[in-house]
Amino acid sequence: MRPARVLAVVRGRSQVAETAFKYYHDNNKNWRRRHPLCSIKGNSMNHDVIISCAVTGDDTKVTKSPHCAITPEQIAATAIAAANAGAAIVHIHVRDPETGVFSMETRHYREVVKRIRESKVDVIVNLTCGMGGYIVVGDHGLKDTPAPGSDFVTQEDRMRHIIDLCHEGLYRPDIATLDCGSLNFGDGNRAYISTPNYLRQGAAIARDLGVKPELEIFDTGNLWFVKQMIKEGLLAAPSLIQLCMGIPWGVPADVGHLLAMVNSLPEDCNWGTFAISRMQMPWVAQSVLLGGNVRVGLEDNLYLSKGVYASNAQLVEKARTIIEAMGARVLTPAQAREKLQLR
Repeated sequence: MRPARVLAVVRGRSQVAETAFKYYHDNNKNWRRRHPLCSIKGNSMNHDVIISCAVTGDDTKVTKSPHCAITPEQIAATAIAAANAGAAIVHIHVRDPETGVFSMETRHYREVVKRIRESKVDVIVNLTCGMGGYIVVGDHGLKDTPAPGSDFVTQEDRMRHIIDLCHEGLYRPDIATLDCGSLNFGDGNRAYISTPNYLRQGAAIARDLGVKPELEIFDTGNLWFVKQMIKEGLLAAPSLIQLCMGIPWGVPADVGHLLAMVNSLPEDCNWGTFAISRMQMPWVAQSVLLGGNVRVGLEDNLYLSKGVYASNAQLVEKARTIIEAMGARVLTPAQAREKLQLR
């Protein structure tokens, strides 16, 4: 090819590239204005960070840690320690004090919240409603389904402890979680089932009780349905969204998937994200950089460093160190209440 012709081709491709860039820029100006996280010039980092600590969870693997709280007294004590270390929110599951397995009993939740309130330590209490959604499918279809390990109950029964505590009035929680979709949970035949109508019912129950639902997102379709519930008027603004990453087999813990979900968030929301295991602390920095809040705790990670078991307070302290080293500040429970618009 002659030099003049090569130059013409190069110039032509350059003009095509410039035209394409201009089209992209002009047609995405309004979108970038609504989503400053994706603006090239915008500063998207969150400078006012809420730390949430998930203190125990429901997985039996957590009990191998010497710091895993089992009894209501122990769960309350580790939640208080996490609050003293800088957590504005404590996310709580309870366990049977005798066996250590997860429990849905109102009396255990009541005792935990009672002990936290009576300690006079200010912290936002977030109680799980995730139990009661597991189904283990048998190998022979309906003949052996549900199989042992299933705990599937109605949405109202999943929220029974929230309903009881709110009606009693003395130890009502500030936040209750809704797991916003169904998920193949780990290997084998175990699944977590949370259907659209179950979620609608759960959102309505939380709304009627005056409890803020934390919308736990395990995959991209979950977030899509949250937007649908907002459209239906089931969720008051600002919604509270938790992006849960790296839990098999939900959304993977990588930056690409996280950014895609951040870009799909509803406009008026407070959000955070976490990743499990060794990705917990890197995800603290990643969340803050993208504009979110953070979650740490033994529900998601047992270790302070390789082979060294952590306490909840130590994980909160480590997260706080990362956040403050990035130039952000950690919000107090009072500041977090105002930001989340809690009652």
